[in-house]
Amino acid sequence: MSARLGFAPDWPAPARVRAFVTERAGGASSGPYATLNLATHVGDSPERVAENRAVLRAGVPLPSEPVWLVQVHGTTVLDLDRDEPAPADGAVTSRVGVVCAVLTADCLPVIFASRDGGRVGVAHAGWRGLLGGVLPAAVRALRAPPADIVAWLGPAIGAARYEVGAEVRDAYLARDAAAGAAFTRNERGRWQADLYALARASLSAAGVGAVHGGGFCTYRETERFFSHRREAPCGRFATLVWREGPSDTSDGR
Repeated sequence: MSARLGFAPDWPAPARVRAFVTERAGGASSGPYATLNLATHVGDSPERVAENRAVLRAGVPLPSEPVWLVQVHGTTVLDLDRDEPAPADGAVTSRVGVVCAVLTADCLPVIFASRDGGRVGVAHAGWRGLLGGVLPAAVRALRAPPADIVAWLGPAIGAARYEVGAEVRDAYLARDAAAGAAFTRNERGRWQADLYALARASLSAAGVGAVHGGGFCTYRETERFFSHRREAPCGRFATLVWREGPSDTSDGR
């Protein structure tokens, strides 16, 4: 794996499950997209994005071009073994060499694997997706007992930097009164939301107990990650997961 482009998550990945998170350096884009922007929808040059994606595939290296989703802050999770392309905020697969990917710049990326290594997936979870149930949808799509699923929480905006209005908190409380613990009132009368706490609660309710990662802050870690809250417009970084086959010797654990 190329440390220049990002890092492999520190999680107890099953045998032959590989994952990688890109950072913002190592690409060809400039300005607010500097330098490894992997998104085509944020105003960057399509030629630069194509170049960045080629750098990613060669530098990690990946077994195939990632399946880039059209993300809509929803709860649809595609099974790449059988579903037709459609707007979605998550993807799962059992096929060797198929790379599941989401793009983020403050929202929470979450990767999944069944303990036997037979199924992997990833989800994009902003506050809307978390509220709607994108993580339980990903768990269901994996078609494995929740107790046999391992999850990892990737880089997202930290609670100290993620201010939301009362309507966001109220929407969560309407679903679950215990969600109030993930919100802290600030001096402006608004609320600091903890995406990591909300995600852990959602996964726990879905039966997933093995949850790793967390503790990042895309807003604060300016040299590593893009942050929409800090610098919109900006690029997007990728969180990727795939199953390695016998002929694929890359090390993403």
